[in-house]
Amino acid sequence: MIQYENSMTPNEYLDLRAAVGWAQLSRGQAERGLKNADYLVVARDEGKAVGMARVLFDFGYTAYIHDVIVLPDYQRKGIGTQLVDNVLSWLADNSSPDDYMQYVVVSARGKERFYEKFGFVSRPTDSLGAGMTLRPNGD
Repeated sequence: MIQYENSMTPNEYLDLRAAVGWAQLSRGQAERGLKNADYLVVARDEGKAVGMARVLFDFGYTAYIHDVIVLPDYQRKGIGTQLVDNVLSWLADNSSPDDYMQYVVVSARGKERFYEKFGFVSRPTDSLGAGMTLRPNGD
């Protein structure tokens, strides 16, 4: 049975990234990234980290949802949905219902439809630009 908690080790984080083919980070980067996330949720199967999501939030109006990862053998089992639902619930609990909010997610190629079921829209639109990324020393 999948259980959800709010901490993980840098090695677990690095292992998840490697399992889905994402760029590798140093252990120090992983430690800093986890330590400085405002919120982290981890899916575990018998203690093993099988998925995660983390949030950077300014507690004003912008939240960046990042590192939504589910191991390939665990995909299409509702874990990613539970992770994003958990993140969105935490964000709602940490803002006022009357606040103007903006949640940003950078989707892996081909995963855009997954986020659309939560109400995210692909950019560009008539009112929103394409969004951009700068990776100063990577592609």
